[in-house]
Amino acid sequence: MQQSAFGRYIPGNSFIYKIDPRVKVLLSILMIVLIFIASSFIELFLLAFLITGIFIFSTKRIIPVIKTLKLPLIISVVLFLVNLYTVNNETVYKNDYYVSYFWPIFTSSSKDLEINGKKVLWTEFYNAKVVGQEMLDYYIKAYGPNVKIQYGVSINSINRIIALVIRLYVMVLTTSLLTNTTRPILLNKSIESLLFPLKFLFIPTHIIAMIISIALRFIPTLVNESFRIIKAQSSRGVDFKHGNTKEKIIAFTTLIIPLFVSSFQKAEDLANSMETRGYDPYEKRTKYRVFKLKVSDLLILTLFFGILTIFILNNLVIKYSNFNPTEGVYNLHKIGHYSLFKFFLITKVVS
Repeated sequence: MQQSAFGRYIPGNSFIYKIDPRVKVLLSILMIVLIFIASSFIELFLLAFLITGIFIFSTKRIIPVIKTLKLPLIISVVLFLVNLYTVNNETVYKNDYYVSYFWPIFTSSSKDLEINGKKVLWTEFYNAKVVGQEMLDYYIKAYGPNVKIQYGVSINSINRIIALVIRLYVMVLTTSLLTNTTRPILLNKSIESLLFPLKFLFIPTHIIAMIISIALRFIPTLVNESFRIIKAQSSRGVDFKHGNTKEKIIAFTTLIIPLFVSSFQKAEDLANSMETRGYDPYEKRTKYRVFKLKVSDLLILTLFFGILTIFILNNLVIKYSNFNPTEGVYNLHKIGHYSLFKFFLITKVVS
């Protein structure tokens, strides 16, 4: 039976296994924050290479890294198709990001493009050096002097899709790395320890930690259960791979319904097991394992908070900087003496 690596602890002895579990949870949260603060593809790719390298070095597994790309790539294809019918030249013009590299597919000829109540001219929207004077004259002749609302493909939308793929990939790989290198009991205790301040608000943090821990542990269980059901149904003649859309929907109902039933059965079995072992969430619990921060843990945390500070500064610099790709003109914003190289601005992520 195929085993899911996500959410499953994989024994090992690399350096990441020796990091304090609380620090690993904090680092995972910081990594997700960093990937969304990153304002340049240089930063996105650095984070992606970093987490990929750590994952391969720690778990000695390459196949999960490749499989992790499946979900972001599927989502990117869907988003690309959606962008064709949702992202128009108004969005591109407002972002001021490679405006002249907008390739329309169809035009809403009944509505002019207006920004702050002012109609935009074709000569203002497209640069003749990029699209060519003949193309610009064609637009003016076909639609008049004012820009019409158009839908199509742009560097703007491609930028967003690629950024989202990288972000999803890093998020999934980071979460997988956390669960692969941390025992469930230690993960539960570390989450409870990090939520300790909420106890002063009379919030049962140990219950929240237990819920999160069980939810993470149930992911590989349900994935493996789905593989088992697929094999069982396939042996009964159900075809999950071939057929039209209607037949595939009917086939997948034979997977979803048993999976739901199995999920409730496993949840009930777990509840009964915990109850027979005397588990009471409202009783005061003693601690067998006591976490102690090491110097190496503090150094790693300091390093990541330093990276977070740099990413925030980069975000502010890029946010208030301007770049004209056609003319090659830069207007780099500075925070005191802090500035960036121009290629950070060229490869900025469109928000």
